[in-house]
Amino acid sequence: MARILIIEDNPTNMALMEYLLGAFGYSDVRSAADGEEGWQAAQQEPFDLIVCDVHLPKRDGYEVLRLLKGDPKLQAIPVIAVSALAMVGDREKMLEAGFDGYIGKPIEPATFVSQIEQFLPPALRAQRPAETEPAPEAALTSAADTAPPLALKGATILVVDDSPVNRELIRSTLEPFGYTLLFAEDVQQGWQRAQNNRFDLVVCDLHMPDEDGFSFIRRLRTDSRLASIPFMFLTASSGCDSDPGQAQALGAARFLRRPIEPQALVDQIDACLREVDEKGG
Repeated sequence: MARILIIEDNPTNMALMEYLLGAFGYSDVRSAADGEEGWQAAQQEPFDLIVCDVHLPKRDGYEVLRLLKGDPKLQAIPVIAVSALAMVGDREKMLEAGFDGYIGKPIEPATFVSQIEQFLPPALRAQRPAETEPAPEAALTSAADTAPPLALKGATILVVDDSPVNRELIRSTLEPFGYTLLFAEDVQQGWQRAQNNRFDLVVCDLHMPDEDGFSFIRRLRTDSRLASIPFMFLTASSGCDSDPGQAQALGAARFLRRPIEPQALVDQIDACLREVDEKGG
């Protein structure tokens, strides 16, 4: 499997790229927070691909690229520029400077991994596990049915998660499909959003400060106006083995674990909303 180095000074962008690579099976990913650290890391370890921001402290992306391409031992490593530059000609300028590829910001979760995989030989690409019969709490709809039906595109989703990276990943994954998103950083804020807004689904982290996701679903189930709204857990892989069973006992429709591929998340939300729609809402 490929060894990948990410050179990025924005912690949120870094975490998002690491998350996406991990979700698609890339476990050997290194990070560097500035150009100098990235250059040093490239000299110390063998990498198969380098993803490099253009505007970096200490050494910018162009200087890092010049050093990499000037070193006979490193010059063959594909280097992909990642930048928010959007002026006409910026992409061409980066490619002319010697970058092997270019990805614009904000990063699109649904396409990011496939974009960088173009620069990896097939033998180094992560192998996705073969589809097996899914567990009841994680049943997927057909992958061919990419977009939600018109009846579901206007759905509003309340997202409760204390991680800015997780919230950004959900936003950038779901908004292109037409979903309206409400965000809350903890259970208390989620409860306030629930009292003051109409929504069709809850996507909630489990492990949060002060109160956890179990506390939130209990609150909703005690309110007659909110008790029937479908609830989905989306949480890190760490936790107790009993968590899925407890979630089901509390009435959660799904218990999903991170990392999860963006399309799989869309499929799960689509399936959950379809179930409600088929029952007549």
